[in-house]
Amino acid sequence: MILSDFLKALGQIDDRAFRGVLLRALGLTILLLGGFVWGTSLLLGWLLPDTVSLPWIGDVTFIETLASGLGVGATLILSIFLMVPVASLIIGVFLEEIAAAVETKHYPALPSVGGTPFLAGLSEAVRFLGLLVGVNLLALVLYLVFAPLAPLIFWLVNGLLLGREYFQLVALRRLPSDKAKALRRRNFLQIWLAGTLMAVPLTVPVLNLVVPILGVATFTHLFHRLNRN
Repeated sequence: MILSDFLKALGQIDDRAFRGVLLRALGLTILLLGGFVWGTSLLLGWLLPDTVSLPWIGDVTFIETLASGLGVGATLILSIFLMVPVASLIIGVFLEEIAAAVETKHYPALPSVGGTPFLAGLSEAVRFLGLLVGVNLLALVLYLVFAPLAPLIFWLVNGLLLGREYFQLVALRRLPSDKAKALRRRNFLQIWLAGTLMAVPLTVPVLNLVVPILGVATFTHLFHRLNRN
């Protein structure tokens, strides 16, 4: 059933409204990662000297270029981890537009909702970002102790957090807080599985750029299916 929710989300990429949100979210994601590349390159350029003298070689003056290359390389590696917090920010900015586009196409009989105010959604995303960072710092001990299982632990931990947050925010558009929490608790394992299936491709460079948007769409379908049942 979760697969059907994802396939519905994937099948809406050709929808004009959905595609517009997707392109803007892609732009924001690339901007955030690009800002990190730029910041990392500046930091490395500041830390490394302009010229290094090596025995038998002489002065080496391409340190600044090396710093830029290291910054790009570091971002490609760290994007595996950076995309999880980036996904939490994307939901705060684009949740309402994505969910509305999904409901307009697949659930046209539903009454309109007021939606989540932009600042409230962004505030929730920043709060969740802090939670993500804190939990992953604590989980770092597990990553180091159980190094061979680190990817699995990372996916399970972040799948739990992402599934909880995405479902809760989507559900709050249609349900009071207590009913949204009750629905989430009743379907805890299914929501965790959906979050984990979202966390896995978030660690794949390039593919992870579109996952946050498809994740919101998938959780919108998941919510309506569970709420109907």
